[in-house]
Amino acid sequence: MTKETQETYIPDTSVIVDGRFCQFLKEKTPADVVVPESLISEIEHQANEGRSIGFTGLEELKRLRKMSDDGKISLNFTGKRPTEWQIKRAKSGEIDELIRQSALETSSILVTGDFIQKSIAEIKGIRVLYLEPIQIFSRQIETFFTDDTMSVHLKEGTKPRMKVGRPGVWNLEYGTAVLDRDELNSIANDIVERARNDNRSLIDMDVRGATVVQLKNIRIIITRPPVSDGVEITAVRPITKLSLEDYQIGESLMKRFKDRAEGILVSGKPGAGKSTFVQALAEYYNSLGKVVKTIEKPRDLQVSQEITQLTPLEGSIEKTGDILLLERPDYTVFDEIRVSGDFSTYSDLRLAGVGMLGVIHASRAIDAMQRFVGKIELGLIPQIIDTIIYIENGGIKDVLDLSYSVKIPSGMSEEDLARPIIEIKDFFTSVVLYEIYTFGEQVVVVPVKKRQKRDMKAVVNHIENELYDVPHKIDVDDSGRLKLYVPEQYMGEVIGKGGGRVKGLEQDIGMPIDIEEMNFKASQSVGAEVTANKINLHVGSEFKDKEVEVLVEDSPLFIARVSKNGIIQVKAKSVQGRALRKAISQGQKVRYSII
Repeated sequence: MTKETQETYIPDTSVIVDGRFCQFLKEKTPADVVVPESLISEIEHQANEGRSIGFTGLEELKRLRKMSDDGKISLNFTGKRPTEWQIKRAKSGEIDELIRQSALETSSILVTGDFIQKSIAEIKGIRVLYLEPIQIFSRQIETFFTDDTMSVHLKEGTKPRMKVGRPGVWNLEYGTAVLDRDELNSIANDIVERARNDNRSLIDMDVRGATVVQLKNIRIIITRPPVSDGVEITAVRPITKLSLEDYQIGESLMKRFKDRAEGILVSGKPGAGKSTFVQALAEYYNSLGKVVKTIEKPRDLQVSQEITQLTPLEGSIEKTGDILLLERPDYTVFDEIRVSGDFSTYSDLRLAGVGMLGVIHASRAIDAMQRFVGKIELGLIPQIIDTIIYIENGGIKDVLDLSYSVKIPSGMSEEDLARPIIEIKDFFTSVVLYEIYTFGEQVVVVPVKKRQKRDMKAVVNHIENELYDVPHKIDVDDSGRLKLYVPEQYMGEVIGKGGGRVKGLEQDIGMPIDIEEMNFKASQSVGAEVTANKINLHVGSEFKDKEVEVLVEDSPLFIARVSKNGIIQVKAKSVQGRALRKAISQGQKVRYSII
């Protein structure tokens, strides 16, 4: 082909950012190539923004320059740089229009991989050549995966690392060769290009220094400086799809899912198996005939075709929430809840009556709920969240139940401290683990300490020894408070100056004491049997198991419980026994009074 008969080709952005143009030219050399300044400006803008397609385009332009320097092509530039508003409206076709104009002005053949660009060019009478997508890179990200590989971690200057196994049970394996930047850029460019041309894939985010791609069932994150200290690619792929039956869920929890749970949080650490479980739960509700949808960033849940998967509308999760409010699904999977807008969208959908399955990162089950504190009104939390599932090593470790009540917080005793409280219980045991309430201007999440089982016998003995000189009765009510009954004339003595005596007793036994007046019934004489070791007071079997007050003359001495034989037995060497023996020896009357 002579110089006079060489065709002149002008590429558009689509065949530059995917590397197809240089591959095409290898079969056309020698050839004349004209590159519009508008194309260069667009590539420069994308690279300055740190986007993958910008860096890919720069590499392709470098290859064009090398082909020109090697004498394989003739390279020229045409047109003017676009204005700022044209660059900003590149997605609306402004840059494509400038490239078409350059093709017309230079009588060049427009080379494109964009079907819309091809169609518009043909309408305008421009000669156009459409290139089908081709694979030009030698290695793809899939080559690093085996059947049981969970994730692949590639970084320049290091060997590939692969997590092999399943959530909670995996090994880290290494590749053999150290990766360089050029190889990583080739792999990244291949990922981006295939995502652009595959209707089962998408580029979820492409900003300065970071690109997030959903390549079929693989979620890929590409980072570059300044976000990371080198080019890095992380690819995560689900290796298994489970049903709820695989989790061996008990009947009570299954009943909860079916009949009541509508505000569910699935929590756990990264890689614990949260998404796998929520997929199984979504499929369960779908099998019940429920309409299930998802909100995902990116869309990487592996669910059946009946479940519609949504992503942020125009980058806004709130706008997607507005769409769902109009569609009113029975259940919505929210994967994953991170920023303030996510929390408000989850809450709005739940309050509108949509069942919600939220996925959230947390180190403990309670931490998942705490992330809602301060973002929504405290009293609304139990209406929004009713069940928290904590996943660890691919299985269910904890299940929490939320309820709302008005009560005195645990550890407090004054009735005027009663307030609205959110109780968080262990679902399986119904034991209260945490309480959430306002304290002053703060919202506090307080662990409920398990009360140690007290040795009440030791408590009673201590009080008996301390109040040996005062008639009294000891009782413990349902709230765990100890009640001490004493005659009116002894109350000042028991309380002590400034309350010092009773406070000392409370500190000794480690529990509060309520002092109340003791009321007596009419007293009756009692027969006494005195031996060397004990004194038996014969009250009568009709009073068995009743508490009575023992008096000497009219002075109360102590309170005791009548045995089933109708006897009160007192050790002769005890304080009460010595006082009783002395009274009997002096001929004083011993009486008893039923309390």
